Amino acid sequence: GTLTSGLLRKLAEHDVHERVQQVQEFYGDFVPINDDLLTMQCRNTLAMTVAAGTSWAPQHAHLYERNLKGLQGILLALKRQPLAGIRYAGHSPCAEELAKDLYDAISTDEIFVFRRKKRGTGGTLLLVLDRRDDPVTPLLSQWTYQAMVHELLGLNNHRVILKGAPNIAKDLEEVVLSASQDEFFRQNRHSNFGELGEEIQKLLRDYQKQTAQHNTSNLNTIEDMQAFMDKFPELRSRSHNVSKHVAIMGELARLVEMCSLMDVSQFEQELACADNHTEHWRELMEKFDSPKIQEADKLRLGLLYALRYETSGNLNMVQQAMKKGGVAAESVELLKVMLRYAGAKSRGPGLYGEHHNIMTKMTKSFMTSVQGVQNVYSQHVPLLMDTIDAVLKGKLRTDTHPFVPGTAPSSSRSGTPPETIIPGEIIIYMVGGVTYEEGTKVAEFNQAHKGRIQVILGGSTVHNSTSFLEELKMTAL
Repeated sequence: GTLTSGLLRKLAEHDVHERVQQVQEFYGDFVPINDDLLTMQCRNTLAMTVAAGTSWAPQHAHLYERNLKGLQGILLALKRQPLAGIRYAGHSPCAEELAKDLYDAISTDEIFVFRRKKRGTGGTLLLVLDRRDDPVTPLLSQWTYQAMVHELLGLNNHRVILKGAPNIAKDLEEVVLSASQDEFFRQNRHSNFGELGEEIQKLLRDYQKQTAQHNTSNLNTIEDMQAFMDKFPELRSRSHNVSKHVAIMGELARLVEMCSLMDVSQFEQELACADNHTEHWRELMEKFDSPKIQEADKLRLGLLYALRYETSGNLNMVQQAMKKGGVAAESVELLKVMLRYAGAKSRGPGLYGEHHNIMTKMTKSFMTSVQGVQNVYSQHVPLLMDTIDAVLKGKLRTDTHPFVPGTAPSSSRSGTPPETIIPGEIIIYMVGGVTYEEGTKVAEFNQAHKGRIQVILGGSTVHNSTSFLEELKMTAL
């Protein structure tokens, strides 16, 4: 929380020997994961977003306060003032409340006033979004290193638990995957599964070459021995690092094979990206009947189908087929819970292109099919990227993403709509949580637009499909 004057007074009263020389305040309300991705590590916020604006909201007041203080902490730590405005997902009471309360805090506290670093830039836009706008992204299988590890193994506080996996050495049962400590991970966290295999082989070959140069049989002089001992800690550290990535890659490959994830993922992508009811129904029934497909994956496919064909699909038959396919009755009920949480009437527009005209939808569908030829496992583009693209083009509509009153930027040209002013930086906060897929897309966007515009993405937590569905269950209580 914020350091109050009362705490400072108490500190001064007890400092009778005048030992305190200086007091500084650091904003540690959030955890940075990547250069452009951060989290509050605040769980169970889906229920908070659903309860916003209702009589149940006070039950989640502590979570709301945590998100509000964390968002303030982000701006203070980065020394940013949202001079390009504060906007929010207009249909979301939680996003609206958060955005307006943040503006009130900024307006009443001079601590948020910072010196502008650059003249002539569009300033920082703060955009508060809601996870329920896009329930599809957290349900999909992942194929980039960081996202895949989180989906299949769990990546929490930069730690991965491998204990219980076959043939794992004792010192590899819990390992650290941190971009600040591991150069290989930093370089390859956004690489896809195929590229990753090649990079790990290269890492292994480089390590073998280095160890061959320091073979103990070549130690003929005192100088050789001293040089070896100087290098020994580095070699030992590198050995552990190589073993770590080989072990993780091996376990990922085992799970992909055991769970038929390539087959499952291809169908997930089709459900997420294309409208083909007859073909999708046939394949969905095949997947439910298949003993090779895991229960959790059948559940995810059922949810993706329900979201896509909410009005045209026979969801009762889907539920019966899921039960017959071995999905627990409690899990089958999540179809109804999902549609209450993020069905067409609950979420904002745009998930399946609803806000586009027919030509825009056809163009997007065509581009998806063309790009999908290269990699059918990564056709899906999160809704977040459409929102960022709309900001970049000055086309993010104020009826779907209004400005908090009093925050819309003004232009030197009279009559210029504030939404058409392009910011120099966008800070996006997604209440309810973000995903590593969205983090990867933001990193790719920043790389492509380096020097022009930067996006920083934050959220209540970082979801994989397991955590997302656990929180989804809480919305039904």
